[in-house]
Amino acid sequence: MDQNVHLKANKLVELNNGNICNRCLGRKFSNMIESSEADGNEEKGKLIREKISIESKKGDEETKCETCNDILFKIDENIKNGNILERIQGKIDYLNLEFDTFLIGSKIPEEILNRDEWLNEALDLDVENIKKEINREIGKLLEKELDKEVDFDNPDIVIMVDLRKLIQENKDNNDDNSQKSESNDLSAIKIRIQINPIFIEGRYRKLIRGIPQTKWPCRKCKGKGCSECGGTGKMYKESVEELISEIFLDKTRGYEAKFHGAGREDIDVKMLGTGRPFVLEIKEPKIRKLDLQKLAKEVNEHSKGKTEYIDLKYTDRKKKAEIKVSSPDTFKIYRALVECEDNISDEQLAKLKERLEKTIIDQQTPQRVAHRRADKIRQREVKELSTKPLTSKKFEMTVKTQGGLYIKELISSDDDRTTPSVSEILGTKAICKELDVIGVG
Repeated sequence: MDQNVHLKANKLVELNNGNICNRCLGRKFSNMIESSEADGNEEKGKLIREKISIESKKGDEETKCETCNDILFKIDENIKNGNILERIQGKIDYLNLEFDTFLIGSKIPEEILNRDEWLNEALDLDVENIKKEINREIGKLLEKELDKEVDFDNPDIVIMVDLRKLIQENKDNNDDNSQKSESNDLSAIKIRIQINPIFIEGRYRKLIRGIPQTKWPCRKCKGKGCSECGGTGKMYKESVEELISEIFLDKTRGYEAKFHGAGREDIDVKMLGTGRPFVLEIKEPKIRKLDLQKLAKEVNEHSKGKTEYIDLKYTDRKKKAEIKVSSPDTFKIYRALVECEDNISDEQLAKLKERLEKTIIDQQTPQRVAHRRADKIRQREVKELSTKPLTSKKFEMTVKTQGGLYIKELISSDDDRTTPSVSEILGTKAICKELDVIGVG
């Protein structure tokens, strides 16, 4: 043990009036003593105590540790007598939770935390705080007893162990010169479990018109339920989101589902081809392990030909953010039924292809969405375009565009807010009668 540790350890003992437990003594210098010298904070504390020749802290009330207020002794007692495990297991059983990984968090009296940090600053120590010691000890217990793994990055659940009442009641009983019973210790330990969400990605196909992507609250009652919406609180009976969420919430016993799509199509537009990417987030799932292929079949049967969900697989939180971000490489392929006011010739359709293909479109926010979108001019490219005459005034247009281009306005011009447009190039009023998305990439 080097001289620096020796000097600071003596100072630490002095600041605690000689009353410091081996755990606190050891953890304050845990990064300065090699594990080959002593393993674990308690053993490191014993080593330091021997080197600087101070008496051992026993943990009785006359020599209470002034750093942790004997919280580490109380936790050690409640680990050994099974109180902490019993409380955690009881909460898990009550919730009937399925999980493989966990993380421990803890709450202790603020004054203990503040003193612990003050000692670090006073002695210029860069070491873990007392809560990390507590979390590690409880985590080791659960790994062993529950056969589960600690995961610091993406745990299935976070178990919060609130020890504030345990310490307070211990203090009150010491003041009363009475002994705290084991059963009361048990009731003083409070457990809260945070169940982290699961994320499932896939692609959906919307096979009929008239269904929104997500639940659409009633404009009049804002979702509360009124005569106009028939008490449902919704503008539309069903949505792409609800048709899959209902079954997933039932199977996972989750609290809530959130649907995150890679863009969205209008209610009157079909989503065909290979479908649109999405991520379904299930909050607070009690069951996490699902047979996604079997579940996809059940969901598709439930939707009765309105929607279809394919390529379901587990993913992580970052995927939810990724599909929301537009990339210059994102493209959409549309098939539109265009109806014109005047007759259209083959020459005009050839001109349309020549003028629009590989062209940058200046598009001001369409009037129909201006109430919910920023009013600005967006530039998007038409990558490919083909047409197929149907009648003298109707034709089918297939167009591949950069993501974010409004196709209905590309056709109508939206009072010249989109330029160039189909109407402008053909020299006649043109409208989109039907629109299908047939590719998203």
